[in-house]
Amino acid sequence: MNPTLASLICACGIAGLFYLDRDKSVHTSKALWLPVIWIGIVESRPASAWLGLSPPGDNVQLEGSPVDAAIFGVLLAAALVVLIMRRTRTRTFLAANWPILIYFVYCLISVSWSYHPDVAFKRWIKAIGDLAMVLVIVTDGQPVAALRRLFTRTGFLLLPTSLLFIKYYPELGRGFTADGDPMNTGVTTNKNTLGVTLLVISLGIFWRFLSLMREKSDPDRGRHLAAQGVLLAFGVWLLGISDSKTAISCFALGAGLMIATNLDVIRRRPARVYALCLAIFLVGGATLLFGGGTGVVQALGRKSTLSGRTDIWAAVLPAVPNAIIGAGFESFWISPAALTVWNTLANAGWWKPEVLINEAHDGYIEVYLNLGWLGVGLIAAILLSGYRRAVRAFERDPGLASLLLGYITVATVYSITEAGFRMLDPIWVFLLLAIVTASGVAGGFFAKQPHEISTLPGGEKAGTPHKNKPRPTSAPVYGIRHRSSRFEIVQPMPAATILPQ
Repeated sequence: MNPTLASLICACGIAGLFYLDRDKSVHTSKALWLPVIWIGIVESRPASAWLGLSPPGDNVQLEGSPVDAAIFGVLLAAALVVLIMRRTRTRTFLAANWPILIYFVYCLISVSWSYHPDVAFKRWIKAIGDLAMVLVIVTDGQPVAALRRLFTRTGFLLLPTSLLFIKYYPELGRGFTADGDPMNTGVTTNKNTLGVTLLVISLGIFWRFLSLMREKSDPDRGRHLAAQGVLLAFGVWLLGISDSKTAISCFALGAGLMIATNLDVIRRRPARVYALCLAIFLVGGATLLFGGGTGVVQALGRKSTLSGRTDIWAAVLPAVPNAIIGAGFESFWISPAALTVWNTLANAGWWKPEVLINEAHDGYIEVYLNLGWLGVGLIAAILLSGYRRAVRAFERDPGLASLLLGYITVATVYSITEAGFRMLDPIWVFLLLAIVTASGVAGGFFAKQPHEISTLPGGEKAGTPHKNKPRPTSAPVYGIRHRSSRFEIVQPMPAATILPQ
């Protein structure tokens, strides 16, 4: 087929999917386009690459791209304006997620001992953008609907376009690995990035598909199911041809966990959710502990060295400049320690000078290199608090909680063989989104039905009629003002009441 005709068909197909999935009963903020654009860039390729303005030279690691910096800066500034306008809700969510705040503060402090403090500080600003976009989503008037639209908008745009690029624009959608093997990249720049993009989008679409299967009373269920089913088929098929073993395995894990936690025997009993997650980790740990790890890896199509990852890990661990505090935020690979790693790998006959190694291919080791054991401890605290809140969320909304737990579990496992805890990485952004959302669900802010609140901040009683615009009952609530069958988000409850200790 002619590429131009294929592009036209793809555009019409995308428009058709948006039309099928329309929902006039939901009114999310126009500010939702900010995280959609930000995450869309993170999940694909830099804006400068889309515009054909990628910076030349070998020093791009330090200098970056002025185009990318400008676009991210505008998006971040706009998001901060939105969050200031929603400052009460923003403060509530920030207070509820203190482990994440402490981590970002420590990252800022670590800039001071970075080898290039100016570069590290610019990267920290971009990292703040990830959190800001998450807050724009969860502080929306209808955050669950905003979450669904995030999956829909990014999925409808990126997945069909990836297929178009791979099939009809090989100069854009295909490439070669460092060893010269062909790979499919789609809208991204390498197969691993394509894999993680498909992973996070497909998990969200799978959750939406399961929700629609349960909601048989929805009058528009048929066309929503058709749109989500087509998108899910795109995601699964592209995952297969991406050949990203980590992404494929993690999607199977996340989807299986969602199916299991949606069973009536489990979904309404948090204790059984804990038991299920514990069983998953015990089985995985026992497999590695008793020598089954090599067989599993080879069954997935990888060498026992995990495609060279174990060689990288052996080289980077001794090179960390300080085991307690690391090299500084996102600074190990722009410090002299990186040269030590490259020389070690070159002397071992493994590394090729033309191949740029700028990550440890392990999220926990990557954090250790940049932030030391203190950083690893903070990441562990984030994961643990997120896990606890996601399980607690099953008491209020088991369907949504299954998605949140899936993202947290997948991010935990994914980061064993990929650097998942890095700024502007899809798995990191969706981990933050899952944890912050879990705090809202566990606190009763995303509840499908209003909770009995005797008095709201300021002394107003729940159920007081309100003359402003009403919202659907599906809208989550902070404080509740009631009118007829609709509710409106007003002031949130004090932060201390969000997550009882």
